[in-house]
Amino acid sequence: MIKKTCVMGILLGLCLLGVTPLLSLAQSESTPPPSSTRFDTEAATEAYLAKMPADKQAQSNAYFEGGYWLQLWDFLIGACIAILLLAGKLSARMRNLAERMTRRKPLQTIIYWTQYMIITSLITFPMTVYEGFFREHKYGLATQTFGPWLGDQGKGLLIGLIMGGILTTLIYGVIRKLPRTWWLWGAVVMMAFLVFSLLISPIFIDPLFNKYTSLTDQKIRGPILSLARANGIEANDVKVFDASRQTTRVSANVSGFLGTERIALNDNLLRRCTLPEIETVMAHEMGHYVLHHIYKMLLFFLVIVAIGFAFLRWSFNFCTRKWGEKWGIRDIGDVAGFPLMILLFSIFFSVMTPINNTLIRVQEVEADLFGLNAARQPDGEAEVALKLGEYRKMSPGPVEEFIFYDHPSGRNRILMAMRWKAENLATLPTVAVAPSTAPVR
Repeated sequence: MIKKTCVMGILLGLCLLGVTPLLSLAQSESTPPPSSTRFDTEAATEAYLAKMPADKQAQSNAYFEGGYWLQLWDFLIGACIAILLLAGKLSARMRNLAERMTRRKPLQTIIYWTQYMIITSLITFPMTVYEGFFREHKYGLATQTFGPWLGDQGKGLLIGLIMGGILTTLIYGVIRKLPRTWWLWGAVVMMAFLVFSLLISPIFIDPLFNKYTSLTDQKIRGPILSLARANGIEANDVKVFDASRQTTRVSANVSGFLGTERIALNDNLLRRCTLPEIETVMAHEMGHYVLHHIYKMLLFFLVIVAIGFAFLRWSFNFCTRKWGEKWGIRDIGDVAGFPLMILLFSIFFSVMTPINNTLIRVQEVEADLFGLNAARQPDGEAEVALKLGEYRKMSPGPVEEFIFYDHPSGRNRILMAMRWKAENLATLPTVAVAPSTAPVR
């Protein structure tokens, strides 16, 4: 939520590339081999799920299911803003102002973008406050007071103005210079800009929101670096960032791209998790790196964005033939049509949500399996799934998971960990056949 405005600025319509689901873990059980007959994976999974008290589970379900409605409301609010700017000819007047201020097209685009960003941010501010501040505090997931939270929103707005202005100028430059093939080259430009954002984010953007320091506790640092070296990651440092100033959530990442990669975990993970839990989380994040998920994701996005731009070309022309004169839009290269462009992108990427989410979820499953094989901490994986279950519904239906989940559900993650445990009991240290049923805090 903190960087929501920034993301909108950096990726334009890509902010709705919600990336969620493909793979629900199969529930069918084949005849277990002898090594798993001593361990009932379903019973072990249910024992872990029972550790979450009923009231906490209800709270998690309410929070996550409420997010479904927020996706709808965010889309409808965005659509209403676009129609307001177009039908009221406010967008055309914003373009006219930019043209009066300068005759240079790139500067006109930047001036228009600045107006657009400020106006839309002001209109959506009440929803942003509710969604990112009050709602997060209501469910016990936020730690910031309003002042620091507002400060982070201001940083995000400034970054969005700069980065979004650059991207918008590049896209419109391509549209004007290549009127027939702009949709294809526009996708290439957008992906190149995404790569650029990945390169600079760990160095210039992330430190604006959190302080990064080297992890000094050798009891934790040592195993993490050992995991990295064992899996071909050349790393000699682990960073800790102070996410506790904003949230109670646990997280970690191997961020960056083409030489700016960085292994990082947040201080909530250090404070709330045991070493086995930390190891399995870090092994999962290393899995994304080792399995080249970022490169695969970029290739996938390039295809999706190209299709999105092709849809935009057709639908924009259709809309402007019917209402362009009424809205004061001249052609696809006219920045006055930018709200229409965003609306059409929003429609396309909303429809694509299950497909996008599917790819993400598949990669998360792959990273989970990599983490289990690398860290060999199935119970740590299960405990972490419970902590993530504080804000993710643990046991959704298969259709629900397919549409809305960009990660495997908590139940499926625990079940996967218990299946792995069943097949590796002989090689693990002495473990209990079933986890404790003590409730999770």
